[in-house]
Amino acid sequence: MMIVFSFLLTIGAIFLPPTVDAADDAAGNTIDQIIAGVEARYNVPGFTAEFDQESILKAMAVTDTASGRLMVRQPGKMRWEYVVPDPQTIITDGNDLWVYRPEENQVMVGKAPAFFGKGKGAGFLSNIKIIREGFQISQEPDPDPALYRLKLVPNKSSVDLMEMQLDIAKKNFDLIRIITFNVYGDETRIELKNYNFANVPPEDRFKFVIPEGADVVQMNQE
Repeated sequence: MMIVFSFLLTIGAIFLPPTVDAADDAAGNTIDQIIAGVEARYNVPGFTAEFDQESILKAMAVTDTASGRLMVRQPGKMRWEYVVPDPQTIITDGNDLWVYRPEENQVMVGKAPAFFGKGKGAGFLSNIKIIREGFQISQEPDPDPALYRLKLVPNKSSVDLMEMQLDIAKKNFDLIRIITFNVYGDETRIELKNYNFANVPPEDRFKFVIPEGADVVQMNQE
């Protein structure tokens, strides 16, 4: 269960839109060019990708890992299909939100705006137009010469998000890795790979029909 809530906290904070630091802008618009490249890359009707996720709880010295497939359709629609270690699916149509755990026959339901609205959530991927406000951004050396690394510090830090790093492919501006840190030093890494921008996922992949007899749990909307 930790993976689901770690993911929701992560994407609920990751995808607040960033602001370019003035000094870096004056130094040649390097950061602005990177962001513009990402915007151009993801300004598409939709895409799919595979993902690997690692969540590290520092105080408990616990690391959880998961992997699966992501579908995105603009604006605001996402489907995260977890395959390993346990099957579960997180679906939003931009309005409603479902988290389905088939082995427990449980569906958690809520409203997407409570988790993804007002600049929160995976708007970075499902609505690339909101990428330009909310963070102080600096460029850092990346140990991989094929990647750009951006450090993002939110203008208003929260318990859930103190800092984020984005690793971006230089050759095509694919978002390769998202790393977030909370106030406790916990770390969440999401790596994206095998993108497919050619085939847009159909609309019906972003709706969910609750199975008969499933245990339905209302998610906290605060």
